[in-house]
Amino acid sequence: MTIPLDAKVPAGPLAEKWDRHRGALRLVNPANKRKHVILVVGSGLAGASAAASLSELGYRVKCFCFQDSPRRAHSIAAQGGINAAKNYQGDGDSIWRLFYDTIKGGDFRAREANVYRLAQVSVEIIDQCVAQGVPFAREYGGLLANRSFGGAQVSRTFYARGQTGQQLLIGAYQALEKEVARGGVEMFPRTEMLDLVLVDGRARGIVVRDLVTGAVTSHAGDAVVLATGGYANVFYLSTTAKGSNVTATWRAHRRGALFANPCYTQIHPTCIPVSGDHQSKLTLMSESLRNDGRVWVPKRAGDARPPHEIPDAERDYYLERKYPSFGNLSPRDIASRAAKEVCDEGRGVGPGGRGVYLDFRDAIQRLGEPAIAERYGNLFEMYQRITDENPYRAPMRIYPAPHYTMGGLWVDYNLMGTIPGLHVLGEANFSDHGANRLGASALMQGLADGYFVIPLTIGDYLASSKLAPVGTDHAEFRRVEAEVQGRVNRLLGTRGTRSVDSFHKALGHLMWERCGMARSPGGLREALVEIPTLREQFWAEVRVPGTGEAFNQSLERAGRVADFLELAELMCRDALHREESCGGHFRTDHQTGDGEAKRDDERFCYVAAWEWTGEGAEPQLHREPLAFENVHLATRSYK
Repeated sequence: MTIPLDAKVPAGPLAEKWDRHRGALRLVNPANKRKHVILVVGSGLAGASAAASLSELGYRVKCFCFQDSPRRAHSIAAQGGINAAKNYQGDGDSIWRLFYDTIKGGDFRAREANVYRLAQVSVEIIDQCVAQGVPFAREYGGLLANRSFGGAQVSRTFYARGQTGQQLLIGAYQALEKEVARGGVEMFPRTEMLDLVLVDGRARGIVVRDLVTGAVTSHAGDAVVLATGGYANVFYLSTTAKGSNVTATWRAHRRGALFANPCYTQIHPTCIPVSGDHQSKLTLMSESLRNDGRVWVPKRAGDARPPHEIPDAERDYYLERKYPSFGNLSPRDIASRAAKEVCDEGRGVGPGGRGVYLDFRDAIQRLGEPAIAERYGNLFEMYQRITDENPYRAPMRIYPAPHYTMGGLWVDYNLMGTIPGLHVLGEANFSDHGANRLGASALMQGLADGYFVIPLTIGDYLASSKLAPVGTDHAEFRRVEAEVQGRVNRLLGTRGTRSVDSFHKALGHLMWERCGMARSPGGLREALVEIPTLREQFWAEVRVPGTGEAFNQSLERAGRVADFLELAELMCRDALHREESCGGHFRTDHQTGDGEAKRDDERFCYVAAWEWTGEGAEPQLHREPLAFENVHLATRSYK
């Protein structure tokens, strides 16, 4: 079956597309909005902002999260800031420059119209959040402060010390709870979506499991909004919260939603290095630290001296040397590969030589320790608590780790997937970041999608669809509920001898080695043999203790790992198919003479969107060509 990928990009000049589109969207009468039920899955920045905004417009909203509160969404972990093209610093920023930096940062693998809209809406996001009381940092005179992030030569990142994600989430949470109190939003915490229900080819509901009682139930609506985050936990060790998973989007994929660019995963360069096999996750240190911290390693391989004993002449500030125009604020994919390169040369520091220094000595001498503490104090405290090392006295040690995922469900300009009625927001979709996300753009996209895009575009879908009333007594709900319960029973009934975590660790190691920072054809082909074998072992040997009629975290993890075992194969297939290097997708057989990514625009200037074709069958590839009418396709350079 050929699925037409109509991105529904409006006609007209780039700067006018969104305004023209908003003017042409069909509207739902205020009295009729009360008749529509919208199911929002996820309550992080994208989900909470969408649920609150849709309720404020008059829709009846049901919002679901597997945490005990929306306050615990992984959005709180974003530390460094949120981009916006306000040009408060008067340093030459503009909507166009933010648009171009984002397109270039994504290695020219994103849709122009979506990225330009993101840059436009960024200006409104800051005003929205300030009105909500988000405590952004301010200059001495009271104006909002800005700092720089990787991939940009201007200061456009608004921040709240090292807690930006948390403060923004509190703002969205307050808006959400206001609507809960008003009765516009019905909140379902400790509830996990396990499948999508289609009626007459449209998304009309979800099947969920109550994580406390184990009850499997259904909810019907007129549209479904997935805002469930990314899938970096496929690597087991990542900076992502342990509960983050791919289940909601993967279940939608199995029902017919195309999964786009799954191999585009971001490796963040500023993570505390792995300390041993006991770890279940990794800790991110904000990219904002690279504003004042300098990254270096010893020039001589095997130099094990303490950092304070290594003179400047024997230090290699390799990012400043290789990328002088951007230096320590080079984009994440480039900084990550550079760190791996020097460590592979034997010049890494710390246990196992898997680390580089992030040094604040010069900044402390220049600005004074109080100024550094004011900017980064909570981050320094977090680092010291984890490592028992004082970053004011000795350099931090950092190393790249899986972080964000640019791939996700394919969506059009209206944020609707290939299943009518299924809308996908934030990190769960593929749309805005191309092959690499610039720092401080995740918060921007999540809030843009939730506050400013989906409240308008979902109305166009509802106004143009003749939706018959559907309740959970419909046969499709009963059928999907039975399938969900069958999967639960199968997980509980395997009675093997291996833990869920043992399989997750094995998968994570395989994916990091074969489909991590660098990918080779041979390694990917090996993975495509090893992953199905591991998946067979999982279903034959996994042991899930407990029952399905109570709180059972082993059962939760087992279902999520089962989906990771399927996603991982698609990621490797996508990575093997894409015979080029771009952004976070680096193929060792496609690089320039000096080790930089080598794109192939003639053959691969498109979005790769994959269709599920059944158990054990190869997925079918669909292509959305990327047209660059406003920017020139160029070899990305930060030198």
